[in-house]
Amino acid sequence: MDAVLDAAAALQELATSPVARDDPYPHYERVRAAGPAVQVSDGLLVLIGHAEVDQALRDNRLLVADVAYMDRLWPDWVEHASMRSLSRSLLETNPPDHDRLRRLVSGVFTPRRLGHMREAIASIAGRLIDTMAGGGTVDFMASFAYPLPVTVICELLGVPEADRAWFRPIAHDLTASLEPNVVDLTDADRASDELIAYFGELVAAKRAAPGEDLTSALVATHDGDPGVLSHEELLSNLTLLLVAGFETTANLLGNGLRTLLERPTAMTALRSAPQQVGAHVEEMLRYDSPVQLTSRRMLVPTVVAGHGMPADSEVFLMVGGANRDPRRFHNPGEYDPFRADNAPLSFGAGAHYCVGNALARMEAQVAFPMLLDRFAGIEPAEPPVRKDRLTLRGYAEMKLSLTER
Repeated sequence: MDAVLDAAAALQELATSPVARDDPYPHYERVRAAGPAVQVSDGLLVLIGHAEVDQALRDNRLLVADVAYMDRLWPDWVEHASMRSLSRSLLETNPPDHDRLRRLVSGVFTPRRLGHMREAIASIAGRLIDTMAGGGTVDFMASFAYPLPVTVICELLGVPEADRAWFRPIAHDLTASLEPNVVDLTDADRASDELIAYFGELVAAKRAAPGEDLTSALVATHDGDPGVLSHEELLSNLTLLLVAGFETTANLLGNGLRTLLERPTAMTALRSAPQQVGAHVEEMLRYDSPVQLTSRRMLVPTVVAGHGMPADSEVFLMVGGANRDPRRFHNPGEYDPFRADNAPLSFGAGAHYCVGNALARMEAQVAFPMLLDRFAGIEPAEPPVRKDRLTLRGYAEMKLSLTER
């Protein structure tokens, strides 16, 4: 079969088949066989080379699908609450609005504040590990991988502890709107409505009794000058920060632990040398990225990676495939935490580089040595269950048998 046609077929299988999404990497290689940049139709370009994806992420000619773009190509998009919320967030805005919003949000992720967070993360992780101890079967995702980042981001946002338990399922529903194969946004729209309503109440509470948290700071900014941060932008970005603040980190923790479970020698190496956890986390991000796909659009005819594309074309950036580009990584299908100049694209690059990437890395760097120190034995109790997602890749369930030291 012609390589481009087979690449298109592989992409179609990823869009339609849960089996393909469970292990997308062989399909990525079918795409790569047609080249690092594959034009699969007149208006769709797929990039899977590391250099090509990295360059596209930094190319200011390539834009996210903002309100103006959606108005032209999908007039009915405003009927979906999930799409309306995303359109006012950092995720789906372009300059100058994106620059303004990013400045307001990024202040919470300063190196000084993150330095203070490490001790808090260790304390939260320790409490969760205590609840996992005692023998029996434990679902790692429900007991640790989700509660750790949920607690951390909720502390930063000032979300009361009593309100945190319901965020996991509702965030799962909302993130369906990020998938390229989604056809029914009913659950995502309902989830968006519920989160916007919740943050509306939280904003009112913080206005009445401000705290030392990001929500209080953003409320003060909005109240001082709504032209700097509108009410809709305030609620949408709080929703995004909550969901993005734990969904991808939970995926990193689950994907990373599963990778170690499949490689006992790597687990033993990390247990014996916990100071090398930073290198392991970078390789976990590369080997099985929590974010596999993102996209960009162009307003005018544009040459991207040597391909001339018409206006309103879409570019799929296959992050998971780029992280296994053999032109960039030696033996990319092997887990090797000591690669020279490891540079995964899992948190993006350029203007939309994830503002919380350092926090996510820190949570993983704290968590894995603590888990390996507490438990001498970590074994699968049942086959893990993947979420049926491509863009945000992770596990729904991971049952473990744990043995304490």
